[in-house]
Amino acid sequence: MKKIVLLMVAVAMFSACRNTTENNTGRQLPDSVKIVSLNGTVSEIVAGLGLEKNIVGTDITSSYPESLKSKPKVGHNSKINVEGVLSLQPDVVVAIDKEVSPQLATQFKTAGIKLLLFKQEFSLDGAKNLIRSVGDSLLQQTKADSLIKVFDTEVAAAQKQITNTKKAKVLFIYARGTGTMMVGGLGTQVDKVIELAGAQNAVTGFSEYKPLTSEALVKANPDVILLFDDGLQSLGGTQGLETVQGIAQTNAGKNKKFITMDGALLTGFGLRLGKAITELSDKINNAVK
Repeated sequence: MKKIVLLMVAVAMFSACRNTTENNTGRQLPDSVKIVSLNGTVSEIVAGLGLEKNIVGTDITSSYPESLKSKPKVGHNSKINVEGVLSLQPDVVVAIDKEVSPQLATQFKTAGIKLLLFKQEFSLDGAKNLIRSVGDSLLQQTKADSLIKVFDTEVAAAQKQITNTKKAKVLFIYARGTGTMMVGGLGTQVDKVIELAGAQNAVTGFSEYKPLTSEALVKANPDVILLFDDGLQSLGGTQGLETVQGIAQTNAGKNKKFITMDGALLTGFGLRLGKAITELSDKINNAVK
């Protein structure tokens, strides 16, 4: 029902324009439509649909493809600069529903900007549904179908590989310097992608994110510690991580089993999920072999 509502909104919004690109349903998307995306995964899907030229602004998590980095930024998806969005005069704003507050939605509505919100679930089916929903709402069903075929192929290849993945205990640490260090619990994106990669989250006692403590580290005793690339950099690299209290007492610390991945790839749950699973599985296996 939600998908139908979104599609009706998009059709109504685009029907009055002349310069258009026709999709497989006969409905048409204006070539000149201006889009602001407030989520990195959604931005990647919009670009994958062939609409990158229509993106006039994004949030700062929109870092893939590389060319999106040059687009005007309107803040982090958790703290959007409304004035910045309005200054770009978009026809439509696209975002993940949980990341847009009622107040922000009201501001866009008051300004006469169409807001398309999408549900994101951290699973294989959730990623496919997101791709399909964005494609339907932007009248690009044929292109979305093509993206999903590629997605399925990459996931199938990843699933063949993970049958040999060792059941290592992996602990994810979100770091922004030693002053901001959080551990990824159950139900988080990293928890789900670790599971999809054939390993297991070293954390079992809590959900969401909690501050890192030496006691929690020792209790979890991971075989492998996983961070974002820039997270490890913020700690001063491997040497900086090793100085964090409790690290040396874990199996991962004793054996220096630290791995990193690009944050957008690891937690995106979008077009590149199959690649993320494959890369994470490879890195875990290489660490514990």
